[in-house]
Amino acid sequence: MLSKKIINALNTQISFEFNAAYVYFGMAAFCDAKSMDGFASWFKIQAEEEVAHGMKIYQYLIDLGEHVDLKPIEAPATQFSSFEELFQTAVDNEKKLARVLNELANLAMEEKDQMTYQFLKWFLDEQVEEIALTNNVLDKIKLVGDNGNGLFILNDELGKRKADTTSE
Repeated sequence: MLSKKIINALNTQISFEFNAAYVYFGMAAFCDAKSMDGFASWFKIQAEEEVAHGMKIYQYLIDLGEHVDLKPIEAPATQFSSFEELFQTAVDNEKKLARVLNELANLAMEEKDQMTYQFLKWFLDEQVEEIALTNNVLDKIKLVGDNGNGLFILNDELGKRKADTTSE
């Protein structure tokens, strides 16, 4: 039903999503090591969302009777020079995911696979939200800089984030 190109690209996308989760777990580890539990919680939620995204693609392949081929993922960084670098890396990660998803959507159009293209539209919309959310935190960090009080206030704010259970 799906072309080999689409199946391969979707399997690769699963690894990108799981790798993004691993990147966020590495960022959470950095924050936990600095006793910034609000930041750590925020990144753990990000990681869980990326795992859910990977599993959504996994299930799409399974539902269509296709083979899931899990690829290796890279070890993430767990050290950063500042919280600004940490969140700039997170923004870059989200933009990379957006580029890759956009390429996958383009492939679906080239392959005249409307079903997969429609499936991917949810992910494309989600990436806009993810980039905006992460940029928002980066902007706040740029405002407070290395100010301990500002970082502690932001840590408390980020710690209030709850996991979104409606992303299905």
